[in-house]
Amino acid sequence: MEDCLFCKIIAGEIPSTKVYEDEFVYAFKDINPLAPVHILVVPKNHISGADEINGENSAVVSKIFEAAAKIAKEQGIAEDGFRIVTNCGENSCQSVKHLHFHILGGKQLKADMG
Repeated sequence: MEDCLFCKIIAGEIPSTKVYEDEFVYAFKDINPLAPVHILVVPKNHISGADEINGENSAVVSKIFEAAAKIAKEQGIAEDGFRIVTNCGENSCQSVKHLHFHILGGKQLKADMG
């Protein structure tokens, strides 16, 4: 998608601090971190959000979670725990309409997400 911020980051048109990349996903540090470790993991193919997951593209979700596990270990947060979050739509505050998962860790996270 030509106007998508994350598609431009994946293409290298907008700089990012890459922490992981493979054939299916790209992961980079969030520019406004909410935790000591805050990394975004996005599929390389544009999917606008979780509500667009279907039988043709759902395999990428497993690739994202495989990458998240590797990233958590590399970032040193796997043992103490981390959170993986995705937002979908306006009421969830999805700011970029490209499926993405936040990896948050490196401190005790609040239990209240509401």
